[in-house]
Amino acid sequence: MKNRVRELRTGQGLSQGELAAALDVSRQTINSIEQERYTPSLPLALALARFFQTNVEAMFDGDAND
Repeated sequence: MKNRVRELRTGQGLSQGELAAALDVSRQTINSIEQERYTPSLPLALALARFFQTNVEAMFDGDAND
C-alpha cells in the first residue's frame, strides 16, 4: 500500500528508530511500512496519523490501480 510515512518522518527530521520508539514498534516495522512491504494494522495506522497530525486517508493510498 502506497504511503507517505517516509515523507512525513523525514520532513520532521526523525529517524526510523525515533519514530518507532514514539509509536512503541520496532524500527524494522517502520522500515517495512515505508518500503510498502507491510500494511499496518488499523490501530498502528491511526497512531501514525495522530503522530503526524493528519488522517489515515492522507497517509495511505489503498487504490490498487496506482
